[in-house]
Amino acid sequence: MANDCKAVAGISTTAIPAQVDADDIAADDSNGKGATTTTTTTTTEAADPTSSTTSSAGAAASSAEKKTKFKTWLHARTEFIRTRYFWYALVLGQVLALCITSTNTFSSLLSEQGTSIPAFQTLFNYFLMLLVYTPYTIYRLGWRDWARRVVARDGWKYIILSFLDVEGNYFTVLGYRYATILSLQLINFCAILSVVVLSTLLLRVRYHLTQYAGIVICIGGMGLLLASDHITGSSSGAASNQLKGDLFALLGALIYGATNVYEEWFVSKQPVYVVLSQLGLWGFLINGVQAAIFDRASFAAATWNAAVAGYLTGYTLILFLFYSLAPLVFRIASAAFMNISLLTGNFWGVVIGIQVFHYSIHWMYPIAFVLILFGLFVYFLSESVFGEAKKPWLGERQEDGVDGVGTAKRMVEHPEALV
Repeated sequence: MANDCKAVAGISTTAIPAQVDADDIAADDSNGKGATTTTTTTTTEAADPTSSTTSSAGAAASSAEKKTKFKTWLHARTEFIRTRYFWYALVLGQVLALCITSTNTFSSLLSEQGTSIPAFQTLFNYFLMLLVYTPYTIYRLGWRDWARRVVARDGWKYIILSFLDVEGNYFTVLGYRYATILSLQLINFCAILSVVVLSTLLLRVRYHLTQYAGIVICIGGMGLLLASDHITGSSSGAASNQLKGDLFALLGALIYGATNVYEEWFVSKQPVYVVLSQLGLWGFLINGVQAAIFDRASFAAATWNAAVAGYLTGYTLILFLFYSLAPLVFRIASAAFMNISLLTGNFWGVVIGIQVFHYSIHWMYPIAFVLILFGLFVYFLSESVFGEAKKPWLGERQEDGVDGVGTAKRMVEHPEALV
């Protein structure tokens, strides 16, 4: 210890001049401490980049984890949209909308010719379904099974379906005789409401929040179409009896919704050709009687020429196509999806009207069309890979369903099938 003290004393004596007083020494000591402090601070700051790098790495990892979670969430939400069955349903829905628009166009052309026979003009469609699908059904099942299983056992069910279908068509068309197109298009939203309520109550369907959101978005798009019609005046016109026409159309929309739900239930449990053959058979008989009772005066006063014959032929063929494709949409998707798909019909009507009736398209129409299509995408968010093809009334494994085109049972048992 003594040697250490001497050494320190020696260094101090050598380093500090004799003339320097104690205050200067204190100041130097203070400066020395400041240097030490500065060195320490610098050392701490030198360690900061490592800490910053660690923090940046943690933030990057957290960001990557969030992106992974988002991708997982998005993958789960769009599972059905990325399948071919969604695109089948989307395209078929637009084909059906075009079919409805085309039949309405032919009805307008017939009316311009002075021929308005709503029950009679639909009679040919039922007859064509009877002519095409009944022989095929008998060929597949045989006379005995067709008579015993289809007609005798389930005939009363098909009679109810056919009656609802005939009356839904009749009252909807009848409403156009008395009310304006704008009000009737608004009432047609009741068909969607009818389908959703009946599917929930009778078929135990439970809709997701995204499905309700999709329906609302589609209705918003339809609202734009109606607003543009009102602005341009294309839906205006005098109504002969607005209340009467609205009530007829409202009744037709509600019945039409019930028909769709009933047919969706049927085609999920029976082959499509069986359902269409029975719909053609009983629909032809019911509609024939109704036309004979209510359309006699209109039939006698109607104009009959080559143009009318052509319009009736076009109307029948396109309606036949509609009836043949609708069951596939019921299987792949649902009655609700089909009805909201038909909301684009007004857009297609204007597209056709540009060529046939020389309409002019309003700038709102493309926006509304895109909005409705967007709503159809939103409708299927959160759906599984089966979408709505998996019906809750057929059992967990769809054991009560039929292995047919577009059914969930076909998807499970024959995943390699095109549809």
